Amino acid sequence: MSDVRLDHRQVRRAFARAASSYERHDALQREVEARLFDSLDYRDGEPGRVLDIGCGTGRGTARLKKRWPKAEVIALDLSPAMLREARRHAGWWKPFTRVCADGQQLPFPDRSIDVVYSNLCIQWCETPRPMLAECARVLRPGGLLVASSLGPDTLSELRAAWAQADPGHPHVGRFLDLHDIGDAALAAGLKDPVLDADHITLEYPDVRDLFADLKGLGATNADRERTPGLTGKARFKAMLDAYEPRRRHGRIPATWEVVTLHAWGPPEGFLPRFGGRDTPFEVIKRAERPARR
Repeated sequence: MSDVRLDHRQVRRAFARAASSYERHDALQREVEARLFDSLDYRDGEPGRVLDIGCGTGRGTARLKKRWPKAEVIALDLSPAMLREARRHAGWWKPFTRVCADGQQLPFPDRSIDVVYSNLCIQWCETPRPMLAECARVLRPGGLLVASSLGPDTLSELRAAWAQADPGHPHVGRFLDLHDIGDAALAAGLKDPVLDADHITLEYPDVRDLFADLKGLGATNADRERTPGLTGKARFKAMLDAYEPRRRHGRIPATWEVVTLHAWGPPEGFLPRFGGRDTPFEVIKRAERPARR
């Protein structure tokens, strides 16, 4: 299990500040959203109730409502500021419900949801088990879960540049391993989980443009072991200098490891187990895909 310890107050503050700017910086989220929507094709028919966990500004929720206009679609997020922004996407002609709650403590009855969708939310949990256990609890037997998270190779270039400039002090958050998510899915009782690990590369004119995206998304370092206070100018310049040799064709790369999961709701009467993996899950590895920003 990955040793990830998060400062949850920092996570909430960062997303609250980023709510109004989020959609100006969400190229990665849009790319992963498109891939998750491909996984929704595994489900036949019109669902009765669809839940978007960690909905952010609700653009994905609106797309779910457009896909299934007759379904009750619920946008859930821990940030009231994000949910206020989501109201813009909840038109009177295709409305969806907005709920402020924690994805690790869902306010819904057992077996009451047909589809659970979650785009790049799991990485903000110290461990994936509580959230995936809640997904398994609320899913109807045979209901579909599609979700994504960031893996430990995320921002590897930035991590290496900081390690060279300021060794011993974490400046980039740590993320959950694919196998942690697979183990948690099986322990929760989710049926036939399939995991896909992929690498997406975004390119920027300068490292400062990458930082602007991270701040605009609320994707700041929330690791409890991060160095408190401001980084000195000398160390920041040393990090920029260490990143610069990675520049290619006038642009610098930023790699994101994206882990996607799709699985099915457990059968009636299943009791979740948390003692480890009894059944192997399927893992798909794909080649790196560059994505020009």
